[in-house]
Amino acid sequence: MLEEVGAEAADRWGVSAGQRVAVEVFQSCRECAACRAGLYRRCERNGLRTMIGFTDADAPPHLCGGYATHLCLGFDAMLLPTPAALDPVVATLFNPLGAGIRWGVEVPGTKPGEVVAILGPGVRGLCAAAAAKEAGAAFVMVTGLGPRDASRLSLAAQFGADLAVDVGADDPVAALRKATGGLADVVVDVTAKAPAAFAQAISLARTGGRVVVAGTRGEPGAPGFAPDQIVYKELTVQGALGVDVTAYGAALKMLADARYPFASLPRQVAGFDDLEGLIQVMAGEAPGAAPVHGVFSPTATKT
Repeated sequence: MLEEVGAEAADRWGVSAGQRVAVEVFQSCRECAACRAGLYRRCERNGLRTMIGFTDADAPPHLCGGYATHLCLGFDAMLLPTPAALDPVVATLFNPLGAGIRWGVEVPGTKPGEVVAILGPGVRGLCAAAAAKEAGAAFVMVTGLGPRDASRLSLAAQFGADLAVDVGADDPVAALRKATGGLADVVVDVTAKAPAAFAQAISLARTGGRVVVAGTRGEPGAPGFAPDQIVYKELTVQGALGVDVTAYGAALKMLADARYPFASLPRQVAGFDDLEGLIQVMAGEAPGAAPVHGVFSPTATKT
């Protein structure tokens, strides 16, 4: 919620104190060539350097991250009002759902009737499944790996997936061919720290298909990747960094419409005392089942 808003900022953003808002992590000067072209993730003044939540706490005004009671928004920040009836915890899904909309629909240009394969059943993968289905995809497959992903794959059908595949147990290419008679028009890789997933993405794409790579590997190399497949299949492969305010706006509307059970996702809301443990579990650095949706709230009490 906006606690204080200066007159100039209120005019620039079209908001007022007391309003609940969603904040874009990228900032935009609105003036450089990239910003004027709508590519503000490449803003000459901002870009990756000033991403909210990634700025060093030692940099003035020392309130540029999310793990605090207050966040100071600079002049280049971008924000959207959230629907008043939308629960604040559910509203935090504007970020992963916005990612699902951009990566699963906008970047690949997903069209009605197409087959979409999504690699990774985390919150962004489930959001991408729902977004693809909303865009009219005829068939959506979601893949995961092993026991850690089992509970998430079991949720996939509720978010638009027609098929959920554990790639540790079944060949996803064979499973998709059996279910649809062919391969995917669109493949969206949202996996994290899974170097072999890229090769699977390329194998799952049909001739002339589009592959969106949104998850980062964390290390060099792509085991099993055969570059010639890109040539022989004439694939379009595109990286996708972040989201944009258009997708965030669509995400907030989709959350408010409540056609998918985002409100009932397995989640943990952590305050300051629980936050470190939640982050460690979600990163796989501590034992325990990670919630699909982790939320930080400075007012939450220790559980």
